[in-house]
Amino acid sequence: MNRGFYTIMAAQFFSSLADNALIFVAIGLLTAMNAPAELTPLLKLSFALFYVVLAAFVGAFADSMPKGRVMFIANLIKVAGCSLIFVGVHPLIACAVVGFGAAVYSPAKYGILTELLPPEKLVAANGWIEGLTVMSIIFGTVMGGLLVGTHGGAWLASLDFPFIDTPINSPTRASLAVLIGVYALAAGFNLRIPDTGARYEHQERNPARLIADFAECSSTLWKDKLGQISLAVTTLFWGASATLQFVVINWAERSLDMPLDKATSLIGVVAIGVAVGAALAAKVIPLRKSLSVIPLGIIMGLVVTSMTMVHSLYVAVPLLMIIGLLSGFFVVPMNALLQHRGHVLMSAGHSIAVQNFNENLSILSMLALYAIMITLKLDLNIIIVLFGLSLAGIMYLIKRRHTANQRQHDSLGLIGEHKH
Repeated sequence: MNRGFYTIMAAQFFSSLADNALIFVAIGLLTAMNAPAELTPLLKLSFALFYVVLAAFVGAFADSMPKGRVMFIANLIKVAGCSLIFVGVHPLIACAVVGFGAAVYSPAKYGILTELLPPEKLVAANGWIEGLTVMSIIFGTVMGGLLVGTHGGAWLASLDFPFIDTPINSPTRASLAVLIGVYALAAGFNLRIPDTGARYEHQERNPARLIADFAECSSTLWKDKLGQISLAVTTLFWGASATLQFVVINWAERSLDMPLDKATSLIGVVAIGVAVGAALAAKVIPLRKSLSVIPLGIIMGLVVTSMTMVHSLYVAVPLLMIIGLLSGFFVVPMNALLQHRGHVLMSAGHSIAVQNFNENLSILSMLALYAIMITLKLDLNIIIVLFGLSLAGIMYLIKRRHTANQRQHDSLGLIGEHKH
């Protein structure tokens, strides 16, 4: 891996760190506002909204200029989103603006990997990126927990700088100031990302044509024998992952009697498992063997249902670690395969935009269903069982589809072929 790759990793780490901490700071804000419980999952939903709304446009934008510059602009949007809370804007709206920045950021973040590295290094690169992203989730979760804790934000607010008068006069504002600083650090690394020299043909500016082009790219990826399987798996995974985050917090508070600032640490436990799984996958699963990990998704769904029987922290930690490990091990090869197929079939930015659209549509759908179940006051154990069995069942259907594809065509032989 070259120096440019490590600069991308540093930028990704700090941007993702702030993204993950922001969710918990926003949850703390809603709690302080005595907001209804069903608003909590809507935070992530509002964050994911622009991934879907702007899907047809962000790919073209990511391919219109050097991707380091795109990532820099995206982080400035995230800073603006955080700053809105300073002037009394509702956390849901602020999270939506930060999500707007994240939607712009993502095609550039992943698209630059295919420009910078050869196909045979994509699984390893994804292992590094996903592993580092998971580390940012761990530290972001811990940071968010500290900032919403009874002492963290208050200590930051008590800091006094001589001769400098700032509007940071409350724990919430102090917490947000820290997040803005982290986003600014990420933006600094963005400016150091090298220009790969990759240039794409003149990007379309007409919205109707962009939507038509996006629809064509989406159709191309879903019709591809390898693309459809990897896209289905990653789409399901990210929707389930976003929902599981809120399920675990709710479960920790109810079944393990843990307050919010302590419950966030269990999200970190899952993330550690994902990091280990991602590292193992990067080491032992080559691109051509990536589809062999699909059964692990079925197992993961079944393991999730066992959460209903756990009431001890000593059992909860290894269980969540196993769930994370299975997740990381099967999603990294799928992600790498999807990126490779997207890069072969279309430009990097467009393929990532298609991926983001489907994955975040899954996040919106699953979080909306979760919010509805919370509103209906469905028992948490029933929600967990439904969640786990649905995950396992859909993964089983995807596995059957892949088996059918293999009978129709030698899917693995498609890797390396270029369609024009």
